[in-house]
Amino acid sequence: MTQLSAEEYVESLLTRDEQLEQVKEGIRSRSMPEISIAPGYGKLLTLLVKMTGAQRILEIGALGGYSGICLTRGLGDQGKLISLELKKEYADVAQQHLNEAGLGDKIEYRVGEALHHLQQLADEGQKFDVFFIDADKGNYPNYLEWAIKLANPGAIIMGDNALMHGRAMDPEQNGNAVTKMRQFNQSMASDPRLEGVVLPAYDGLAIARVR
Repeated sequence: MTQLSAEEYVESLLTRDEQLEQVKEGIRSRSMPEISIAPGYGKLLTLLVKMTGAQRILEIGALGGYSGICLTRGLGDQGKLISLELKKEYADVAQQHLNEAGLGDKIEYRVGEALHHLQQLADEGQKFDVFFIDADKGNYPNYLEWAIKLANPGAIIMGDNALMHGRAMDPEQNGNAVTKMRQFNQSMASDPRLEGVVLPAYDGLAIARVR
């Protein structure tokens, strides 16, 4: 019998979530990228939202709504998630999945370039308690700066794919996306405005608290 990896073992402890499995099937049936976060990762997002008592969440990168459901599940009755998604067809699928999960009234999708919407959110005076960044890697440092600007004191910022399947650790890799991700990781771990760490799980999970 083949020994499980640490990640496979931990995932095996979780009960199958039929709702999230339906989201994955919806993504697959539409030939969208099958890059949703793992079940254990999703559960962590829900727990962090609940533990912090967050009422306002900003997600950058929606895809099919898998992470959106996990984040929104942690919100209280008055909580809200704003999700930025470049592609309207993805945002529509995500909205459908949130509706099917009974969470559609807690989410607002804004379609188009994230940097444009981030400026708009700032102009509106919006502030957030939790940020989840899972979009184009070359803009991660920009997204982090905006998250800090839009953060309530003590807000939590999370960034997915910090290791980029090993590319971030490979000195032979020096493309723009890799270079920007290294910059993001360094900031998450040592920016004086933050208290943060990069965890080597689920392709790298960067978590920081805004001071």
